[in-house]
Formats: sequence, structure tokens, C-alpha cells
Amino acid sequence: MASLFGLDPATYRPHELHTGERVYLETNCYMDVIIELLHARRDEPLAAMGTTVRLDFEGDQWTFFKPDPGDLERLFGIDIHEMQPWRPIPIQIAELLEAGRTLTVELDAWLLPDTAATSYRTEHVKTTVIPEAIDIDGERLRYFHNGSLYELGGDDFRGLFRLDGADPAMLPPYTELVRFDAGARLTGDALRSASLDALRHHLAHAPSSDPFDRFGRRLAADLPGLLEGDSATYHAYAFATVRMAGAGFELLGSHVDWLLGPAGIPVTAALDRIVEGAKLLGFRLARQRPFDPEPIVADMSLAWGDAMTALHRAVD
Repeated sequence: MASLFGLDPATYRPHELHTGERVYLETNCYMDVIIELLHARRDEPLAAMGTTVRLDFEGDQWTFFKPDPGDLERLFGIDIHEMQPWRPIPIQIAELLEAGRTLTVELDAWLLPDTAATSYRTEHVKTTVIPEAIDIDGERLRYFHNGSLYELGGDDFRGLFRLDGADPAMLPPYTELVRFDAGARLTGDALRSASLDALRHHLAHAPSSDPFDRFGRRLAADLPGLLEGDSATYHAYAFATVRMAGAGFELLGSHVDWLLGPAGIPVTAALDRIVEGAKLLGFRLARQRPFDPEPIVADMSLAWGDAMTALHRAVD
């Protein structure tokens, strides 16, 4: 089996961001696999989470946050950039792993057995994984997905990689090359110093106006349709809005706690209010009964202002 780190899903232990007492144990598919890739490499993923301070309401959804490529390069010497999948994906995975590299690849969660509770064999959902090991002849793949490391094989392997034939009109999956030779891997005080610089940079590019004010107006307009719609519409809306905001700001809170310690308590306390508000809105929306979201969103708005003010004081 060609393997990047020689890991076994049976003994693998995820990063603390994917365990323990958290409201959102998973954030989004891309951020989660990068967290686990860094963790498996024995880097500290919390150092690269400062980009979440830029979370904004984009008009109909919250920012789909990802690690900043520049941060990954400066902090860990990792370069991630788009690649051209011109050969069979399993062959490219194997060659990259043998060379000490890997890739991100968008696959169909329909054939990912770790999604048994959600989409496995029930729903076609685009998601991102990072291969950790592959055995082409044995039809086995070990891969980071969401919050851990998993293995699949057999029919799932052949289906994912279209080995039994595929419609030639189907587009190849989006892939990115992941290299680990783009610079130094920082640790200790050097890592914290560079992480603080990155946070200051991202804070300077945070929203210039209150995103919760804009979100509140849009939610009020969307609510009648959500109450009349089906559960699939609700889940799609909730993931793109309240869940994305809640997971992102919870991740920012963890970053601030790791980076600033006690000096960051006023920031994390305000961010916790946002996370709790997102969770409450999710519960209210799931009931699909009329309610007034304004008081909840108003407190989230105040909390965002408090968090940004406190964060500027802590890092300036």
C-alpha cells in the first residue's frame, strides 16, 4: 500500500477540534480534511485558523471558509494548488504518495461509507477528501474526510474512480496538488509569532460592516419560504447559513484561545454567544414553525461587534 504517513484508521486519533465538547464537531469538508492532514503530519492546525475572522454574510450564505494558502506555506511549508487530473485518479494518487505528496480530490459522498448516517448510498453530495494511502490492486483507499481517517474498498473504490466504466461526458473531479517542500515548518514561539502576524493581516480584512445585520434582514425575508418548504431545503439553507457561521466562529474562538490564552477571553466569550445563537437558530428553523429570529440575531450582532473590538485591542 502506498502511504503518506503509514496511518491505520483503526488506531488513528483525530485532532481535538474533532473531538470533545464542541457545538460543531465538523465545520466544512475542506477545512476539516486540512485540519486532519496537518494533525497527522504533527503540525498544529489551530495556528492556521486566523482566516476565519474574515467570515462574512455573502448575500445568501455565509463564507465557505478555508485555510489561507499563504498561511499554510508560511507556517508549515505546505503548498496547495490546482492540478490537472489527466490520468486515472488512482494512478496519480499512488505516484504522489510514493513521492511524499498527496492531493485533495472532490468525490461523491454517495460512495463514502463514513457518511453512512447522512449520504452514503442515499444522496449524491460533492465533498473533498485527502488520500493517505492506496492499494490499487487490492482496491483499497485510506482517506481523510470530515473529522477523521477512514478506509473503503471494493465496489465503493471502483465506483468512486469509475473503474467499471463512466459516461465520457462526465467531467473529471477537481483536484489540488499538496506539496510539503514549500518552506520551513515553524514550531513553538516562531509558529505563534507567525500565526499572530497572520491573524492581524486577516483582521485588517474582516467585514467593514456588521454581517449579522445583513443576515438578519435576509433571514426575515427567507423565513416564510423555509416554513413552507421541505426538509431538504431546510438542511441546505441551514448548512449554508447558521451552521457555517456557527462552525466558523467556534473555530475562530479555538484559534484565539490557542494563540492568546487568557488575553483572548473577552474575544472567546463574545464568540461563544455567536455560536450559541447559531445553534438556537438551527433548532428553531428545524421545527419549521413560525418564530421571530430578530432577538437572536440581534444578540449575535452585538456579540460580533464585541468580539471584533476585543480582538483589535488584544492584537494591536
